[in-house]
Amino acid sequence: MREIVRLACDECKRINYTTKRNKKEKKEKLHFKKFCPFCKKHTMHKEVK
Repeated sequence: MREIVRLACDECKRINYTTKRNKKEKKEKLHFKKFCPFCKKHTMHKEVK
């Protein structure tokens, strides 16, 4: 029961990455520190709808 989720940059709000998440195991939204090619630096990326 894995679901594909999109990750958006906190600063510029653009969707840059996709990843998979098991909805039954992880109830909270995912957040990672990743490189944003638009901001040209590492920023927090959070799961969006």
